[in-house]
Amino acid sequence: MASSLVLRAFRSSKASSAFPRSIRTFSASSSCLGHYADADFGTFKKVTSGPQSEGRLVLVDFYAEWCGPCHVLSPILKSISSDPNIKSGSGLPVDVMTINTESEDGMELSQKYKIRALPTVIAFREGQNVMQFVGALPEAQVHDFLGKV
Repeated sequence: MASSLVLRAFRSSKASSAFPRSIRTFSASSSCLGHYADADFGTFKKVTSGPQSEGRLVLVDFYAEWCGPCHVLSPILKSISSDPNIKSGSGLPVDVMTINTESEDGMELSQKYKIRALPTVIAFREGQNVMQFVGALPEAQVHDFLGKV
């Protein structure tokens, strides 16, 4: 009789725990794109050279609020970060990060990467600076740039 009570309790707990499991779903898709706006030094390091950077290309946009060409380039980069079909020339998914050069971390990163003009976009692959461009390129040229990296 005790075993039948245990069996009933097990069945009822199994049934009640099945419902929450059916609601919770996790996905780890490598094609999920990221857009990291106004990133700080820690986010920069984690996304460009940490384990999260493996198998991904990260476009880092150095900008300033007062920069007119930066405001022209920003929507183009934002559209890249929201389109899961866009890949780099090497087939890697593309993430976009913006660094405000007027912030403390942004100034430090600008000096480290010798940013002399805005906007400057640097492509990072697994911690390495692989290619860059300076200025507000038209959308077609930004896509050509992606095709080369």
